[in-house]
Amino acid sequence: MSESQDLDTRIALIQALIPLGLQAVEDVLHQEVQRLAGPWYARGDGASHLVRWGRQRGSVYLADQKLPMLVPRVRNQQAGIEVPLQSYQRLQHPRAADEGMLRRILCGLSCRDYRTAAEAVPEAFGLSRSSVSRRYIRATARKLQALQERRLDHYDVVALLLDGKTFADDTMVIALGITLRGEQVLLGFVQTGTENATTCAAFLRSLLDRGLRVAEGLLVVLDGSKGVRRAVHDVLGERAQIQRCTWHKRENVVAYLPKHLQAVWRAKLQQAYRQPTHAAARTALDRLHGELRRINEDAAKSLAEGLEETLTLHRLGLADRLGTSLSTTNGLESILALVEQRVGKVDRWTTSDQKHRWLATSLLEIEPRLRRLRGYRALPQLRVALKPGITQEQEVMVA
Repeated sequence: MSESQDLDTRIALIQALIPLGLQAVEDVLHQEVQRLAGPWYARGDGASHLVRWGRQRGSVYLADQKLPMLVPRVRNQQAGIEVPLQSYQRLQHPRAADEGMLRRILCGLSCRDYRTAAEAVPEAFGLSRSSVSRRYIRATARKLQALQERRLDHYDVVALLLDGKTFADDTMVIALGITLRGEQVLLGFVQTGTENATTCAAFLRSLLDRGLRVAEGLLVVLDGSKGVRRAVHDVLGERAQIQRCTWHKRENVVAYLPKHLQAVWRAKLQQAYRQPTHAAARTALDRLHGELRRINEDAAKSLAEGLEETLTLHRLGLADRLGTSLSTTNGLESILALVEQRVGKVDRWTTSDQKHRWLATSLLEIEPRLRRLRGYRALPQLRVALKPGITQEQEVMVA
């Protein structure tokens, strides 16, 4: 199994841990109720004075996460009191997740030993393996296998945002897909020392292997990383059109200037990028480049480097409708800010597994809350404009 496939497995695992843990809890509670009150519609099993008494709202701790659930009740009719479930009481206190068990799950998945992985999930949350039924093991093993081998074919992705987050000495490059309907989908991430071309290219190939469709063209939004840009060029070629982040471009330029000039030049560059057409934006930026050459030659060089790729949406005629959402990597930066809220207190990253689990847990907790992309109604026009071989004249007609 390649490194990128292993990462996909880990993402699927973390996504499955909490639901599978809850399923294991339900299974354990069901078994205790059955021991006390007997099977449904059976006579002579269990104590005759103990009966099922519906369900009530409650909560359990899986590791240190408190989660709501509906808890079954058992009542002693003779005494007129409720019978507490011992398995439920044992799950009322937080505890640390078992690092060894989490490694065992990862090992089981990497070896495609789904049964072993499924057996280990409850133990990682503090549940005894002996209390978990074979039915649960079979069901969760199938679920883990389905998640590990999940495909991307059913996502009609029209744009791809790539950006990195630092974890200790490593960088995690994260891919966010934007579908034709404006849905935001976290496609995965790769661990790398730097945003280098070799690792990022392997990551992009893994997305293609999993079914990411790019034949109709893809807008790839990224910052100024040369390694990521090279990887996109090597793997996707003419099927991808790169939109360099205008926010990163602006900040890179003003960083060369003295502080008393930075606010003024931020405003100037922002105004230039707000021009509605490619011609107007390019004219404004060329004029600013001339001004910068008289102030700071290095700032002028920074503006000129890759300038045309910051105007891709302008060239496609869609800057006015999609510029707010797709001319920068801010959409992904916002997600990374939410990740930071969840992992920022970790003082010491000890293992690669730890980094993967924390990042994947955060991303997959955030993903369901992501809203539809602003300006999503213009994405079908973007799809047409991105098709390989389309002429400039056709792009204008699309706009």
